[in-house]
Amino acid sequence: MSDAAVVIVGGGPAGLAAAIVLRHSGVGPVVVLEREREAGGVPRHTDHTGFGLRDLYRVMRGPRYAEHYTELAARAGADVRTEATVTAWTAGAATHEAAIALDVTSPAGRARLSADALILATGCRERPRTARLVPGARPLGVFTTGTVQQLVALEHARIGRRAVIVGAEHVSFSAVSTLAHGGARTVAMVTDLPRQQSYRALAWLTAGVRGVPILTSSAVTDVIGRRRVEAVEVTDLRTRARRRIDCDTLVFTGDWIPDHELARSAGLAMDAGTRAPRVDGALRTSARGVFAAGNLVHAAETADVAALSGRHVAESVRAFLASGAWPERAPVPLVCVSPIRWISPSAVDVESPRVPHGHFLLRVDAFRGDAVVEACQADRVLWSQRYRVLVPACSIHADASWLSRVDPSAGPVIIRVAP
Repeated sequence: MSDAAVVIVGGGPAGLAAAIVLRHSGVGPVVVLEREREAGGVPRHTDHTGFGLRDLYRVMRGPRYAEHYTELAARAGADVRTEATVTAWTAGAATHEAAIALDVTSPAGRARLSADALILATGCRERPRTARLVPGARPLGVFTTGTVQQLVALEHARIGRRAVIVGAEHVSFSAVSTLAHGGARTVAMVTDLPRQQSYRALAWLTAGVRGVPILTSSAVTDVIGRRRVEAVEVTDLRTRARRRIDCDTLVFTGDWIPDHELARSAGLAMDAGTRAPRVDGALRTSARGVFAAGNLVHAAETADVAALSGRHVAESVRAFLASGAWPERAPVPLVCVSPIRWISPSAVDVESPRVPHGHFLLRVDAFRGDAVVEACQADRVLWSQRYRVLVPACSIHADASWLSRVDPSAGPVIIRVAP
């Protein structure tokens, strides 16, 4: 007998929302494993408004939103364990005693936990400076947005005085406000794209009113400083002209990657576009009884979108536990062609045409105007839609009504911009 009906790895909006729905459906025990000291995920230290519109139908500040979900999970009877890290797990016949077994490390020591079903809701993170291969010195004062948010919101720390932000998407503009609360003035934003990628209103309310210049088609090509950042070199990618900007803080924003280490370590089939576990419309992975949800499979969407993904996966898990049914045929993969960067879900099970949110989520890696996006299989166009503009780092919704036309024996479905 398993220790839990469902184990959820990740106590952010997706994981907590899934736990709440499962408990309200009578599934139990449900254990949520969260490696931080408190559950709630990124909203805990994202102290601005705008949370909860799609899932709660009201607007809340980040910390209150996180607290709300944590409270609901506790009331529903979910066993939320904080400071608990999964170091390894196995699924299938190799575990013998249960479908899934996890090795968990916490302040209480090491333990093994078994479950009938597993939900990976580990979220995503920004790529740090080292992963972006930015040359120069290695002084103090280099951060990601997530680190800045935690230091300012949770530690009430002063970040610096003059900051340069790498990136110009939604979270980049949010970082301008966070830095201001931490005592730092943003002196420049740098993006390698030809224009910023966020909403005009957000850009104006954060950077515009503060007079922050946005250096487009540019890149940070050197970090200067000994003990602390003293300046950065910025190169114009069109003219190759270089300029020095004095600063004591450098913040890398956006460029999201999923926290997929657990998925990879257990050998789940991965999607090249999302760099996350390949999931079908029911958010099933390639391992029986293992599901993935939230920003692990679509990095990075807003917290309420992640929460809705958690609700969706909970229904899939509940159905699996009730029937034990799992697809015998591998799902049809969805393959993206540039400038389409990824699509989520990333595979199609023709017997389960329902997808989270009622539509696919797409991202692109380049601006395109008046573009037609289409889904093709063999010589057939299954779906097409015209978009006025495609913007990197901004979600694109794609209709899912074409799923019934997918032929399970005709090879992958290609997602592309029509020539």
